[in-house]
Amino acid sequence: MNFQLTEEHLAVQEAAREFANTELLPGVIERDTEAKFPTEQIKKMSELGFMGMMVDPKYNGGGMDTIAYVLAMEELSKIDASASVSMSVNNSLVCWGLEKYGTEEQKEKYLKKLATGEVLGAFCLSEPEAGSDATSQRTEATKEGDYYILNGTKNWITNGSSASVYLVIAQTDASKGHKGISVFIVEKGWEGFVIGKKEDKLGIRGSDTHSLMFTDVKVPASNRIGEEGFGFNFAMETLNGGRIGIAAQALGIAAGAYEMSVAYSKERKAFGKPISQHQAIQFKLADMATQIEAARMLVYKAAWLKDQGEDYAHASAMAKLYASEVAMNVTVEAVQVHGGYGYVKEYHVERLMRDAKITQIYEGTSEIQKIVISRGLLK
Repeated sequence: MNFQLTEEHLAVQEAAREFANTELLPGVIERDTEAKFPTEQIKKMSELGFMGMMVDPKYNGGGMDTIAYVLAMEELSKIDASASVSMSVNNSLVCWGLEKYGTEEQKEKYLKKLATGEVLGAFCLSEPEAGSDATSQRTEATKEGDYYILNGTKNWITNGSSASVYLVIAQTDASKGHKGISVFIVEKGWEGFVIGKKEDKLGIRGSDTHSLMFTDVKVPASNRIGEEGFGFNFAMETLNGGRIGIAAQALGIAAGAYEMSVAYSKERKAFGKPISQHQAIQFKLADMATQIEAARMLVYKAAWLKDQGEDYAHASAMAKLYASEVAMNVTVEAVQVHGGYGYVKEYHVERLMRDAKITQIYEGTSEIQKIVISRGLLK
């Protein structure tokens, strides 16, 4: 087994680290406090090629592998998970789904702009009652000639108001259950498409999470991805890759909190010496580092399997499950290492702790990941 990163991987990692510290770090506390979307930062990420890293260059993408993508996600997430989640959705869910299953016309019209970050994408699966259960879609698309008439509500949509292109999962034939679900490309601004208020969240407050309402929205039949009834498979395949991105985000949040804790422990003194010299703190740091390294191996393995064209569904679920738990554990301990200072915004770790919680929830809760994992084990 080769654990050595290539020169290209190291260059991507360094570029992402530098960008995070020079462009994301300034103002990150204020953006969190004000729940402000990082518009300028996302624009600069687009200019660096972070928004379409894995897309084929013929569609304006970076043509990079999944390992490069998770390295960038990890570094950006150490500083600002609100920015990295926009990148994750655009890369893992929207661009990947379009490139893998879209028509050439759809790729020319939408993917090229998404890959450069000229426009942002959103993935619309969750609903008020169904959550992430793709089999229980209430949103409906009824065929009328060359159009589908779309009606329904989606919620918890990342890039909800900032996106211009939305991949919407909807029921086209309820009598067929999950085999009657389809997926459509919907554009912002179409008549009947309304964006609801921004959610006031615990963490990733800079990310613009909204509900979306569709009332008799006319969607051209040419904007359907795949055949009718392909929507469920599309959602499942896309989420498998999405879990790798979220696992990398969780890994980055944990690693960021750990690095801040190490630095603080060397500066903060108690009982006449830096707290890093106290065994109680050393044990905490050792546990944090070990958990992070284990999570990193799971994330990298899932990314590697995807790059090799192997089945990565069960590996991505394992990576997402464990990395999100590590993110929560490590950030809680980071607050503890910082003591009272960990409880105030200035030292960042309280924000990372709040951001960590969402990684256990989106792309499916921990319980959903365990279902995916157990199904893989029991095949």
